[in-house]
Amino acid sequence: MQKIVVTQRKALSFRKVFIFTGMKIHEEKTLPTKEECSGSLKNVFDAMFVLNGKWKLPLVLCLMHSSKRFNELQKEVKGISPKVLANELKDLELNFLIKRNVYPTTPVSIIYEATEYSHSLKNVLEELSSWGENHRNKVKGKTI
Repeated sequence: MQKIVVTQRKALSFRKVFIFTGMKIHEEKTLPTKEECSGSLKNVFDAMFVLNGKWKLPLVLCLMHSSKRFNELQKEVKGISPKVLANELKDLELNFLIKRNVYPTTPVSIIYEATEYSHSLKNVLEELSSWGENHRNKVKGKTI
């Protein structure tokens, strides 16, 4: 596995655009410049590269609640195969989102835990959860 190094980029500053009809302001939008948009897209691609797939975010969320062993993770994250789980855990460890602790017991105990760095995803996970709930309700025909 190759370690991914993400460079820091300047935070976006959006310029405000006001839409006028007659003398009233109807809508306020923020639009990025072409350079800001390009930088923002690079940031999104970097994030998606690290968090790609359907298992990484659920695994991080699961480990944020408490540290777990391999079999506990497999039971909690339903549908993931042992091979895929092992690969996802390796990727998450390489990107500093989880830590693998090996204890010299007989047999050897391996416990996975979320790192402090992974807690920087807390707001992203909360927003994604909220959006997913709203989307599920919309698809079921309930109004938001």
